Amino acid sequence: MAFLRLTARRQATLATCLSALLSVASLSSSHAVAAPVWQDPDQTPEARTNALLKAMTQKEKLALVTSALALKLKSNRKPEGAIGSAAYVPPIPRLGIPALQISDAGLGVTNPLDTRPGDGATSLPSGQALSGSFDETLAREAGAMIGTEARHRGFNVLLAGGMNLVRDPRGGRNFEYLGEDPILSGQIAAATVDGVQSRHVISTVKHYALNAYETGRMRSSADIAIPALQESDLLAFRIAVERGHPGSIMCAYNKVNGDYACESAYLLDKVLRKEWGYDGFVMSDWGAVHDGAKAAHAGLDQDSAVVLDAKAGFVDAVRRDAETTSGAKRLDEKLRHILAPMFANGLFDDHARPTETPDDIAAHRDVARRVEEEGAVLLRNVRDTLPLSTHDAHILIIGGHADKGVIAGGGSSAVLPRGGNAVPDPVPASLLNMPHPTIYDPDAPVDALRAALPNARIEYIDGSDAQKAATLAKKADAVVIFATKWQGETLDAADLSLDPATDALIGRVADANDHVTVVLETGNPVTMPWLSKVGAVLEAWYPGSAGGKAIANLLTGKANPSGRTTTTWPRSLKDLPRPVIPGAGHHTGVMSDDESPIPFLRNIDFNIEGADVGYRWFARQSLATAFPFGFGLSYTSFAHDAISVSRKGKDLVAKVTLRNTGNRPGDDIVQIYAEGPDHSPLRLAGYTRVPLSAGEQKTVEVTLSPYAVSRFDDARSAWKRIPGQYRFIFAHNAEERNGPASTVQIEAR
Repeated sequence: MAFLRLTARRQATLATCLSALLSVASLSSSHAVAAPVWQDPDQTPEARTNALLKAMTQKEKLALVTSALALKLKSNRKPEGAIGSAAYVPPIPRLGIPALQISDAGLGVTNPLDTRPGDGATSLPSGQALSGSFDETLAREAGAMIGTEARHRGFNVLLAGGMNLVRDPRGGRNFEYLGEDPILSGQIAAATVDGVQSRHVISTVKHYALNAYETGRMRSSADIAIPALQESDLLAFRIAVERGHPGSIMCAYNKVNGDYACESAYLLDKVLRKEWGYDGFVMSDWGAVHDGAKAAHAGLDQDSAVVLDAKAGFVDAVRRDAETTSGAKRLDEKLRHILAPMFANGLFDDHARPTETPDDIAAHRDVARRVEEEGAVLLRNVRDTLPLSTHDAHILIIGGHADKGVIAGGGSSAVLPRGGNAVPDPVPASLLNMPHPTIYDPDAPVDALRAALPNARIEYIDGSDAQKAATLAKKADAVVIFATKWQGETLDAADLSLDPATDALIGRVADANDHVTVVLETGNPVTMPWLSKVGAVLEAWYPGSAGGKAIANLLTGKANPSGRTTTTWPRSLKDLPRPVIPGAGHHTGVMSDDESPIPFLRNIDFNIEGADVGYRWFARQSLATAFPFGFGLSYTSFAHDAISVSRKGKDLVAKVTLRNTGNRPGDDIVQIYAEGPDHSPLRLAGYTRVPLSAGEQKTVEVTLSPYAVSRFDDARSAWKRIPGQYRFIFAHNAEERNGPASTVQIEAR
């Protein structure tokens, strides 16, 4: 208002001055330094990467090709700035390059050795439960959940995406993986990676490749012909790369055809870069680099936790190599591989660290519960044993610390629960004692069953006295026995048996009561000498943070079991490609196998089964199974009525009709298997999960994988479609041959 009271002359003078000032300000802003291209989120990752590379010194470039162990271990101290977990790469503030805060996260955000005191997180159930759901939408949600919890803690790289094929049902880390089929494993892994990266967190896939055994993993060579390798383990990774676009791939400890995986030019350059066109970065597993120069030239981009390498030298080799023109180009290429996914996944632009709320925690536990409910497998159910009846006035629950919680697998993927370990392990946690500690998630099935069945008298005993258990079982209306078998990283099982005392307990209790349910909490298939005696068996795998509630929902019928086996359950070890694993059953820790007195196979002959992994091996050898791939029961029943297969553009699409013929709603898993003209064992070609109300019929379409009708041509280093007549079977599992089928003539391509 004061301006309005000025004289006209003064108003004009002031207006002239203001105009001049605005002109000067405009001129100054036009000459201001523009933000660097790499800081502009509207530019492409490629443009931002190229611009940043030009601004980097060689010292800054070399700083990104290694990471430091981000926890205290002997003389190693947690680096300044590290949150504390698997590894850390410091930021470069001059250029705005963020730190890489790297955490293990196959099943949830880990806290190794309680490096971040008391920082618990949500644990998903075993990978076999996730793949057993056959639900890519749920897998994406599971990945997003882990990615969100990583963001809450400040991590931006997750060592997720465990997806080695299960070549042996005794493998110690099988519980982290997604089963024996490469198409299913690749597609579920891709969905999980997509979920993680939707939260602006880089995800790996691992362990590339053929890390099928823990025994001897630091020295053994996985030997296999190239076509078989391409059609099995590499196929799974290829699909995950094509569909999930992981920002990083972790190369494995073991050798492949004589070369360490992290030093294999075939795996890292020929396959990843030239055949697949992969443009993310390859990081080593922790302590997996033996020859730094060989790894650098083969295509390794980042040496992880270098203090754990048997011989240092990767960064020195890269530095020496960069003194040449060609070596300088190789260094820049490594930096492109590292920086491009950082830009693409928002690490430069989104530094927010949201606070974790109680609502977040509840939502994340709900994801874990749904994975368990969709992935647990009902293996047996006779005499109307399940679901538990509301008329069961007295239910006896036995064993497995079911009054405390549910067991988890051991090793680097083990997630510290919120509230701590429900059953503390007397063995101290250390890398040398891996896979300890044994962890129980504090979600007790006993408590959940009491909440679900408030009118029943639910009694718990630990099962240490088999005679007492049998005596009490005679008086109960129903009995539920929890049987556990703990496995983990560094620990393959010597066999498939439960503890002898557990088998004896189940047998005695089953003799005393006709309505016995056994809940298995295991990381692998197990033998069940008492199977014909019990009424029901539910394979719960390692059930995760909400495992108690999920198991109660499944046992009481609030949730209808719908999971399927993604690993074949053999009848006998003699039916496996390698009946004996030398050294299996021993805790090897993380010591060098050359220093270990435990024997191991120096060369593992995977040519025995080749590409015919799991159910394809059993089909090729005409071997009966205990439970085939894709098997699972329900509280309702389903009929498969029809299938037709036709082309839609470049895709093969199956149209199937199915019905719920029971009196409960439930989900069926559509499984379509391809039999080709080359007479090789059938292969899963497509799948989907279909919810059906009681009596409901649906017709759904399933896009079939092109890899199910193709073979790898080693001479051309490419996949090619095999022409001829294909039979597509709409089956309940991999052994069923009499389901609806459609025959299609396919041309070469």
